[in-house]
Amino acid sequence: MLPDIDEALRYLGGGPHPPEELRQQAASVAEELAAQVQPRYTYKLFPLVREESGFRLDGTDLLLSGQTAQRMLAQCGQAVLLACTLGTKLDDMIRSAQARDMARAVILDACGSALVEQGCDEAERDIAARFPGLYLTDRFSPGYGDMPLSLQPTICGLLDTARRVGIHVTPSFLMNPSKSVTAVIGLSD
Repeated sequence: MLPDIDEALRYLGGGPHPPEELRQQAASVAEELAAQVQPRYTYKLFPLVREESGFRLDGTDLLLSGQTAQRMLAQCGQAVLLACTLGTKLDDMIRSAQARDMARAVILDACGSALVEQGCDEAERDIAARFPGLYLTDRFSPGYGDMPLSLQPTICGLLDTARRVGIHVTPSFLMNPSKSVTAVIGLSD
């Protein structure tokens, strides 16, 4: 999968008409990245239990509270937890580039951001195909809106991300490898 160049350029702040030289650099980096790194993901479906303080994933201690969860899950009877990562290879590539060419490292980072989002999109297509006829909400992640970043360890634990895709959570709730995403997607009739 080739990183979306336009999306990478957007992350770089290239504006509506980025310089052609920047586009060419991003295309070159994207091709190199695609040859060495591909998204990996895992997901799991849970029935939702409505409680006074939010939505609990049935059989777990994970409570999704706050207005973001309330808005996204209001019509849903189930939710999918999703984790997607590009793995440690990209982190190694970025560190190596930082020592030699910081501009290239920044482009690598932007291409990685685009690629991990494409991996999440691919996972969503997989989920939609697995559950035909169900409506999928937009995905929403810890750290966005009022969904606390502190949910990362619980989500990663429920998905067994360390074993399945190599994602670990730091004590400050950041994920390692750096280009990793966790998300919730509601499913409804």
